[in-house]
Amino acid sequence: MAGPEAGHAFPALGLAARAQAHGHPVTVYTGTRWAAPAREQGLHVAELPGLAVRDDEDDGDAGAKLSTRAARMAVELAPLLAADGTELVVGDVITLAGGWAADLLGLPWIELSPHPLYAPSKGLPPVGTGLAAGTGLRGRARDTVLRAMTARALARGRAQRAAARAAIGLTGAGEPWARFIATLPGLEPYRPDWPVRTHLIGPLFFEPTREVLPVPDGDGPLIAVCPSTAETGSAGMGEQTLAALARLGRRRPLRVVYSALTPPAGDLPPRTTAGLGRQDRLLAQADAVVCGGGHGLLAKALSAPSGAGTGRPVVMVPGGGDQWELACRVERLGAGLLVRPGADSGGESVEEGIATAVAAVLDDPRYRRAAGRIAATSAQTVDPMTVIDAMPAAGRTALCD
Repeated sequence: MAGPEAGHAFPALGLAARAQAHGHPVTVYTGTRWAAPAREQGLHVAELPGLAVRDDEDDGDAGAKLSTRAARMAVELAPLLAADGTELVVGDVITLAGGWAADLLGLPWIELSPHPLYAPSKGLPPVGTGLAAGTGLRGRARDTVLRAMTARALARGRAQRAAARAAIGLTGAGEPWARFIATLPGLEPYRPDWPVRTHLIGPLFFEPTREVLPVPDGDGPLIAVCPSTAETGSAGMGEQTLAALARLGRRRPLRVVYSALTPPAGDLPPRTTAGLGRQDRLLAQADAVVCGGGHGLLAKALSAPSGAGTGRPVVMVPGGGDQWELACRVERLGAGLLVRPGADSGGESVEEGIATAVAAVLDDPRYRRAAGRIAATSAQTVDPMTVIDAMPAAGRTALCD
């Protein structure tokens, strides 16, 4: 189960493809936008019921959106799962209806996070600050204060969730039997309270097209521009990047491929191609990547293989949501540079900032080496199929307990 946003639907489809290749029959419940490309790749896709906002629902209230609507959707979803003979549910971390429908049926379920683990931790500042864990007395005190500032909102969310579950006859918090964290271990900071049965499985990818974008002829490094698919992405980032690279291209040869679900506005600069194409093929050829900082594209770029080694340096122009958090993590790890989506205090425009950052990651091999180090942490992941294979009997035992 996953909502229709690409950052959540694509990892769910990627996991489904792996499970199906492993011999498990799979149905993916998600939005209709990705049904056709998924079916072309042999996946069975069904529409996730209840996604549309009703007149009496407040789509601007995150708690209501995540909990109240999830309860309604779970009630609609449960009979469909029962009719299918479902034995295991894997629910996206913000698509709570999947796990709750499993609870209604007494089925085991796994929570899928298509990004690092964002649950609160006593050893980390709140997610979204972009801060590293504080050190020393001052640093730890800072994190304690920040966690206290978010505690009320977290408690309110838990109360909304409990009330929504109670309304459909469910008790307790609705804990999954296991959690899949679909990220590179290198992007996951240490926490002293790592949850039990929580597995780092590595990123999950899905390409919504078979098309391969042509690479411009000529000399110079290849820059992949991949704007965010999220509603919270930085507005105008794609067009700003094209303008920045056109400026940089007047000083040094560059080739640019703009890969996005939506084409850029206006005419393309010289030696630039644009369209919807397979990003895995593009990133395997790219020398650097400009993106919004969303996890899916970051993970693709940082783990992209080529003859020159694994990992691509990135320039990130983050929007809201978790993009700021991830961009800060990657910059601290040395694999890329963050450009603020507004002019900085020195008066440098976003376009100037992007051009400067792209030149820096191209000219300094330390960024690429750092990306390679993050990519190498994929060796520390767990195969999710080993967990899934053992899941049904163990899950039913856990539920009885």
